[in-house]
Amino acid sequence: MNHLVLFDFDGTITNRDSLKDFLFFYHGWAKVCLGFIVLSPILALFVVRVISNHSAKQILLRYFFGREPLVVFNARCKDFATQHIPKIIRTEALKQINQHLSNQETVVVVSASPENWVKPWCDSLSLLCIATRLEAKDNRITGNYSGNNCYGPEKVRRIKEKFNLSEFKSIVAYGDSRGDREMLELADIKNYKPFQST
Repeated sequence: MNHLVLFDFDGTITNRDSLKDFLFFYHGWAKVCLGFIVLSPILALFVVRVISNHSAKQILLRYFFGREPLVVFNARCKDFATQHIPKIIRTEALKQINQHLSNQETVVVVSASPENWVKPWCDSLSLLCIATRLEAKDNRITGNYSGNNCYGPEKVRRIKEKFNLSEFKSIVAYGDSRGDREMLELADIKNYKPFQST
């Protein structure tokens, strides 16, 4: 029987949040800083936990990407995955991923970030990807989720939707935040903040 290995992306494989980096990559500093000023009341409510991660993130996505042409958005996502993501990957995380791959284990990145840029990076390493899906209508990004934000319990639901867990000898999980708690609880071997020094 194979082993199932689950990696969170932001903060676990990467050394910082990829969404923030993607905003600057896509729009530049001036537009993003202006957007943060406009959205500061919403961000403040998120910080004091008046509104959820789910709601705050969706408001951010609508503001910055609502009505963006899908073909343009996906092209920029692929550029980001190729040009920028390698710069923020933790060295030890990549080594661990490659070790699991060399052992012929099933390695999956499970992320709350949109699959539009997480999946192209995963594809480059032959990793499976479960991530937040963004809605598109009339070939334009709406800024809304298609389904739920892949965070917390939703990570476990999506994992169980994709895999029959009884087929695996064991489950190994790597995570670094509250959004990974349920995924870590699912695992036989739990690794919390394992690469923070790299």
